Amino acid sequence: MNFDPAVVKAFAPTGTLRASINLGNPILANRDAASGEPFGVSVDLARAFAQHLDVPLELVVFDAAGKSVEAVSDERADFGFFAVDPKRGETIAFTAPYVLIEGFYLVRNDSPVRTNADVDQPHNRVAVGNGSAYDLFLTRELKQAQIVRAPTSPTVVQTFLEQGLEVAAGVKQQIEADAAKAGGLRLLDERFMVIRQAMGVAKRRGPQAAAALGAFVETMKASGFVAEALERHAIAGASVAPAA
Repeated sequence: MNFDPAVVKAFAPTGTLRASINLGNPILANRDAASGEPFGVSVDLARAFAQHLDVPLELVVFDAAGKSVEAVSDERADFGFFAVDPKRGETIAFTAPYVLIEGFYLVRNDSPVRTNADVDQPHNRVAVGNGSAYDLFLTRELKQAQIVRAPTSPTVVQTFLEQGLEVAAGVKQQIEADAAKAGGLRLLDERFMVIRQAMGVAKRRGPQAAAALGAFVETMKASGFVAEALERHAIAGASVAPAA
C-alpha cells in the first residue's frame, strides 16, 4: 500500500507511530513471560501498519480496554485496537472489524441461571471488566441486574468468585479458561453478544487518516494476514470478520 505523505504525517506527527495495545484481551495481545515483550494479532497488525507507513513503531501497552481507548482519544497514542462501541465512537473513528469474538456468561454449576434471559433479574450481580466492550454493552442492555466492575477483563472471574457474585461476563475464551482452572463453573449455552474488534484512530486526525486505516484493515483481511496471525498465535474461537 502507498500512503499519501499527509496520511503518514497524520498518523505519526512525532515521526514514530505509537500503537495502543490492550493486554486486557488476551485473545489479541499478551506479554511474553520470558522477554516481557507484547505479542499477538494486534501487535502483528501494528507492526505491519508501521511498515506500510515506513515509520518506526512504539508499542504503548495498557492492561485494560478503557485505558487504551483514552490513550488514543487523548492522542497519547496514534491508533489502537478496540471493540466497536457507539460510546467509544464519540471520539474514535473505527475501521470495519478484522476479528469477531463472542461474549458469554459464566455461572456456578448449581446456579438457577440457565439461559441468557435469566440473567437480567434484580437479584443478580454481573461481573464485567471495567470499560470493556461487554461492560459498555451490558450497561445499556441490562435493566434490572446490577453490574459489578472488575479492574480488568482478566480479573473478572476472580472478582466473581471473591465477591460471591451470581454471573460473570466476558470474552468466551478468557472466562472458559479461568473456569477450567477454578472448577465448579459453567458457561451458558449461547453468546450474549458478538464483539467486533477493529482498529481505530482519533477523529481529530481527520477523515483521510480514518479512510487509510480502514483500507489497511481490508487489505490485511483479504490477503490472509489476519487469518494467518490467528493461526500463528493458536487463537481458537475467534474468526476473521467478513469484508466490509
